[in-house]
Amino acid sequence: MDREPTISQDQSRTARKGRSGGLGRDVLVASICGGVVALMVGASYAAVPFYNWFCRATGFNGTTQVATSAPATGPIARKISVRFDSNVAPGLPWKFAPEQNEVEVNIGQVTTIYYTVTNQAARTTSGQAAYNVAPLTVGSYFQKINCFCFTEQTMAPGEKREMPVVFYVDPSIVNDHDNDGLNTITLSYTFYPVRDPVVKPLASGEDDTRKGNLQPPG
Repeated sequence: MDREPTISQDQSRTARKGRSGGLGRDVLVASICGGVVALMVGASYAAVPFYNWFCRATGFNGTTQVATSAPATGPIARKISVRFDSNVAPGLPWKFAPEQNEVEVNIGQVTTIYYTVTNQAARTTSGQAAYNVAPLTVGSYFQKINCFCFTEQTMAPGEKREMPVVFYVDPSIVNDHDNDGLNTITLSYTFYPVRDPVVKPLASGEDDTRKGNLQPPG
């Protein structure tokens, strides 16, 4: 009669150790994968503020710059036309338009223009503007001293408001020979709805009185 094969104690311990080692490797691999996923999620959240900072610092993607005063050198003789564009994203019941479509200014000249916005809803609504300039290469030269886009805007039902933009084109643009043939810059805004607005008195927004050219950023 054939005898069944037997497994020695050493072989049994080796088999158990193999299974235990495999389980340990699986746990280690799963832990590493989980850590990588967590790192990627964290990086994706961190990328948003970093991208915004990078755009403001470099003018990338036509992002305009923020100035606190007029240029030290003052305006120069070369002129350029600045056009104004306005858009409202779906979900925000506002009428939004520039009071003038285009101005011709000297490079380095501080200029104030106004946009008009009306809340057409029968309820209080809030929005905030995103902005850029075209061509995209001039973003680092377009300096804004004051702009409604710096802060969230909250408007009462039916409210109409004039919103100033104070800007200049940096004279250093004349040293950038890629822009030697530049005659026109387009400044574009799009208002987006704010779902969870910061609670503040309506009077803390821009008032209806037109202000001077040199206003600090809001």
